[in-house]
Amino acid sequence: MRIAVTGSIATDHLMQFPGRFTDQLLADRLDTVSLSFLVDQLEVRRGGVAANIAFGLGGLGLRPVLAGAVGNDFAEYRHWLEEHGVDTDSVHVSETRQTARFMCTTDLDQNQIASFYAGAMAEADRIELARIANRTGGLDLVVVSPNSPEAMLRHTEEAVALAVPFAADPSQQLARLDGEQVRQLVDGARYLFTNEYESALLAERTGWTAEQVLGRVGVWITTLGSRGVRIERTGANPIEVAAVPAERSADPTGVGDAFRAGFLAAVSWGLPLQPAAQLGCALATVVLETVGTQDYRVLPGQLAARIEAAYGEQAVTLLAPHLAAAV
Repeated sequence: MRIAVTGSIATDHLMQFPGRFTDQLLADRLDTVSLSFLVDQLEVRRGGVAANIAFGLGGLGLRPVLAGAVGNDFAEYRHWLEEHGVDTDSVHVSETRQTARFMCTTDLDQNQIASFYAGAMAEADRIELARIANRTGGLDLVVVSPNSPEAMLRHTEEAVALAVPFAADPSQQLARLDGEQVRQLVDGARYLFTNEYESALLAERTGWTAEQVLGRVGVWITTLGSRGVRIERTGANPIEVAAVPAERSADPTGVGDAFRAGFLAAVSWGLPLQPAAQLGCALATVVLETVGTQDYRVLPGQLAARIEAAYGEQAVTLLAPHLAAAV
């Protein structure tokens, strides 16, 4: 299965605040917030939603096509991704802008405050899916993850025009998009990914009920943090999959991207939705235990052991052969 992952490619600046954001907020002064947090740690890591998903897919033995825009500072990052199984030949390199920057501070409760500098991402709408399909011999799925709004809309329209199934993953950009844009990005998606807050925001933006959303997509996957994930389809009972217990919580950044990579890898192997979500949850926990969104390795034996411990023998029987063959 040939998957093109469109979206952001960025450098992450991850900081740790040794306190709680909520302790610094004054209920009667929220209209004039002016805060600065003195952080104890700074980690500079590779990131970006599309790059994180592609990295995870590459680690699971696929050869995903990464389609995003970067600056001329991308050479080392490109080499890293290629070494980890990602096709970067369709990445657009800007002549004037730098690669995007994600700056995120996490507190003791794992709450986060983040800013994102788009940089070269503003040129992502220059990427044409038709050219990627011609170069690669065709596409089986396009993931439309957070990007410049113009690029997200273009890639969705192109996928529909090319009759290529697409996965809608608007996530962080829901705050930027208006109702009509969100409706265009979601309508007709084979898979829709949101977290619990984003599902409510999506309903508010579109004006659709949950039933109306389900009538417009194939499968709606909602990640629920430590509670796992919920999978919904029209005419079927929801599937609830618990999270894989974490040995430690190092950094939540990129956990959702890892889930998507695991889920889509299992789907590409022809597995049902439940084991796909189980693999997604297992990979998400591996990333939760790691500082940095691409600083982990997929170890088939260890991943299979965690899946068996969390979900039982039947789950590992389905997934382990694919993990062993892929990695």
